Amino acid sequence: MMAEWMLRASDGHVANCDGIVPVPLHRLRFALRKFNQAAELGRHIAHLSGKPFLPEALARVKRTSRQVGLTARGREDNVRGAFATPSGREGEVFGKRLILVDDVYTTGATVSAATRALKKAGAAEVTVLTFAMAVAGPI
Repeated sequence: MMAEWMLRASDGHVANCDGIVPVPLHRLRFALRKFNQAAELGRHIAHLSGKPFLPEALARVKRTSRQVGLTARGREDNVRGAFATPSGREGEVFGKRLILVDDVYTTGATVSAATRALKKAGAAEVTVLTFAMAVAGPI
């Protein structure tokens, strides 16, 4: 259901893309958690849209701390250099229009770092699609 909502909210961007790339977890975090919610959303979006699912086009090459409780600047510092396109996967990225999928957009630090890595690998365009956006409100 969540993937259907995201696909509808993409306003045609998914229909015009070359592939769906989830924000990856570091391998140790994945081993502890046993799932990646961004990858699960991306997998379903790809299935619904008929677009290629590219879960290995981007890797988290730096083990980062949890983002919870960090300032916007702290989040940027935490994920700086955290992502890269693995050797041998450049063809999945170079010249492609990609949809980068994450579950929650908070400050944008994670998707900005991931987008920079995809662009460095030659992506023609990266559009970010998230399920939710965190908004500060009264405490």
